[in-house]
Amino acid sequence: MQGFEEWESEVNFLGRLSHPNLVKLFGYCWEDKQLLLVYEFLPKGSLDNHLFGWNSSVKPLGWNRRMNIVLGAARGLAFLHSSDRQVYEEFKASNILLDVNYVAKISDFGLGPSSGNSHVTTRTMGYAAPEYVATGHLYVNSDVYGFGVVLLEMLTGSRAVDSNRPKGQQNLVEWMSPCLSNKRKLRGVIDARLVGQYSLKAAFELAQLTLKCLRPDQRTRPSLQEVVEVIQKVKLIKVKEENIDGHWCGLRGLVSGP
Repeated sequence: MQGFEEWESEVNFLGRLSHPNLVKLFGYCWEDKQLLLVYEFLPKGSLDNHLFGWNSSVKPLGWNRRMNIVLGAARGLAFLHSSDRQVYEEFKASNILLDVNYVAKISDFGLGPSSGNSHVTTRTMGYAAPEYVATGHLYVNSDVYGFGVVLLEMLTGSRAVDSNRPKGQQNLVEWMSPCLSNKRKLRGVIDARLVGQYSLKAAFELAQLTLKCLRPDQRTRPSLQEVVEVIQKVKLIKVKEENIDGHWCGLRGLVSGP
């Protein structure tokens, strides 16, 4: 029964709404017990695979491309918040799909909170807001917390939850959040694959936005429209030589990623 409800939810929702950063539903079929959904083909797969992928042929995402992806995802989520849907229950890296030009498309809407499916599963663990974990209730800004977790994954190149990491480091938010407010510590936790591609000022601004999204009290988190505006400003900060304690960031001669 849950499978039918999730199928029906996708049909009803994506059949009514369209946005450049939402996956397109081309059609559906219901024949006896067979339920089918037909989506647009997104050849670059999921953001999760590009950040942590098992496929060695997948090239690491560069700083500029990561910024474009999070901006697109933020716009898609902001659009959802302006609709009657308002809350998106499963916001995480594996539900952000990429088209041939790496344009982000939010996917897998499934059941919303009104369906009675409000509980933390292994799928949402690590992305779920504290109020969702504690009470099972979702609020508009519960999505903002999940977005903050994705931002943290983009900055660090590490998964939200990884049981293979040492004790005290398995939950990314608990492990990395204390490092985000200090520029010196921040340099040490940013994904090493991004060396030479970003301005420390841009990284610090993004880190501060991440902290705001991850605030324990959902009432103090920024709106998705505010998130979009901050990311747009961060994108405009250019790479430059920055000498901090004798160390150089953005050195000339390093080839920037896409």
